[in-house]
Amino acid sequence: MRMDTATTPAGRRNIIQWLIGSALVAAVLLFTIVLPAEYGYDPTGIGRALGLTQLSPRARAADAGLDGVIEDLLAGNDDLDASAADPMQPLPLPNPAISQLEDTPPKTQMVRVRLDFDGRTEVKAVMKKAKAILYSWKVEGGEVYVDFHGHDPARGDGFWVRYEEAGQEQGITGRSGSLVAPFDGEHGWYWLNTSEGPVTIELTVTGYFDRLVDYGPLQ
Repeated sequence: MRMDTATTPAGRRNIIQWLIGSALVAAVLLFTIVLPAEYGYDPTGIGRALGLTQLSPRARAADAGLDGVIEDLLAGNDDLDASAADPMQPLPLPNPAISQLEDTPPKTQMVRVRLDFDGRTEVKAVMKKAKAILYSWKVEGGEVYVDFHGHDPARGDGFWVRYEEAGQEQGITGRSGSLVAPFDGEHGWYWLNTSEGPVTIELTVTGYFDRLVDYGPLQ
């Protein structure tokens, strides 16, 4: 009678030893290679010695003169539930930027742009960090592709973030939402006409922004 070695005590020990060895190798690679190279986290110091920490996105951003980190102005407070609640005292705000007083009321500005077939344009709201806007835009006569993003011209072309991209496969006819600016700069929309004929886009922005910049037809 043939006995499967995997079912014998010695076979099981070999499998367990192999699994333990594989787990140890994976852990070593994680802490010495993956974390330093991908996230800049180097608990052992080996990644720095091998130059792997310089490969992380944060290190590359620092080399380019960028901090590589966008502050989450609406982040929650992980310690909030653990706080000893006094019913007579409020809990601490997760972030002071959640509530802001202004010297002037919010303003509203509307822009209408016409795009011919395959035409494209950009409209940006110039905003200060932590200021908020409400926006709504709609398309008349067809559909568009949109890239909603923000950048700081003073920091160069490489400093930008994307809030939404839509209409890659099937064009869209509008959007409504809000935005809290993560940094000083221009925050707005790139539109591409994906319809067979001309379209008109009507954008309305309300809130605390300096001005809207209409870049006109783009080549």
